[in-house]
Amino acid sequence: MSQNGSKPPPISLEALKAGDKAQFALLVEQNSNQIYRLALRILGNEQDAEDVLQETFIKAFRHIQDFDGRSRLSTWLYRIATNEALMLLRKRKPDTLSVDDTTETDDGELTEPVQIVDWAQLPEDELLSSETLAYVDQAIEALPERLKITFILREVEGLSTLEAAEVLNISEAALKTRLSRARLQLRESLTEYFEGRFEGKVYGT
Repeated sequence: MSQNGSKPPPISLEALKAGDKAQFALLVEQNSNQIYRLALRILGNEQDAEDVLQETFIKAFRHIQDFDGRSRLSTWLYRIATNEALMLLRKRKPDTLSVDDTTETDDGELTEPVQIVDWAQLPEDELLSSETLAYVDQAIEALPERLKITFILREVEGLSTLEAAEVLNISEAALKTRLSRARLQLRESLTEYFEGRFEGKVYGT
């Protein structure tokens, strides 16, 4: 939404492919914040996020002719940004797996946590405290890369299941499996965090 509450002007794919610089500037304006936020979430470093932001739009400009329009432009940009972020991660950690690798674990059984927190019984101010929110961020950061990126795309950035699957180049079923795993690991991590602070409000499954 624009500052006056009106919808942002639509982007013309035809104009982009014709090299319209004003349309490309509009594309950058409408998507920069989301792309930077995604890169920062994945990488945890502002300079790296800036680099990903710049490279995303450079590659979008260079390869706009290859965009077939079957997905939204924003989804395509998310995919470019995710790949750029992963390339930086692989430079830091060469053993980082690709988020679109398919393995047997994507279709395997989900393991429930041994214990879960009864969230409804916890004080709202505790759930929303800065300390708790910081711990949630740490727990997301600690997820395996493929689960973390899946969770960020779906739950933080708000992409649909289909859009997130398109970004990661996986099936919707695989996306749902990864998201379920991410949620379960986060619940388990947060259960450990709250367990010592709220005796009597942690229950076995």
